[in-house]
Amino acid sequence: MDTAVRPVSIDQFVTELRKLPQSAFERTERIHRLQKEMPVDPESLAPYLRWDRQHYTRNLIDKTGLYELIAICWEIGQISSIHNHRDQNCWMAAPLGRLLVENFHVEHQDIAGGTCKITATETVEMNASQPCAVDPLEPVHRVINPREFKQRAVSLHVYSRPFDTCVVYSAEQGTCGEIDLHYTTEYGKVVGS
Repeated sequence: MDTAVRPVSIDQFVTELRKLPQSAFERTERIHRLQKEMPVDPESLAPYLRWDRQHYTRNLIDKTGLYELIAICWEIGQISSIHNHRDQNCWMAAPLGRLLVENFHVEHQDIAGGTCKITATETVEMNASQPCAVDPLEPVHRVINPREFKQRAVSLHVYSRPFDTCVVYSAEQGTCGEIDLHYTTEYGKVVGS
């Protein structure tokens, strides 16, 4: 029996996302299943991909009141800050390359005071056949494109309810604080150009 799943275009994936009811974004199972059943063809992402040697890029593909869909481009060795998603659900897939997702447990957090205590709990690999959903009960994590993988990667992120700030953490320094989030491109066009 052939269990291979045929990739779909990003436009087909967006069409399916837009059909989903609000309830699909409130729990992780339905969109996680959609990512498994409809992996996105990386070639269809070409208009949305922008690379930067200094920092990963955040490229908006689609946005509604219920969700935003972002392609993040990772050069070899790039890594995100440890961060949360403002109590929103998040689903991630890697249609190009593979990435590591390192999850953390927050033992203490005082955003106003800028202090925290977090510990790493697990690391999972994300690739074209293994999308992942951020655990709503333990949502703090970071994404890594390790040098030993020796390739660029693209991750597709679906966030329930768009948000433009998040909390970042330093496990080593025991600090945390809120930052603003920005897009590198919106709908294929460089922001500010």
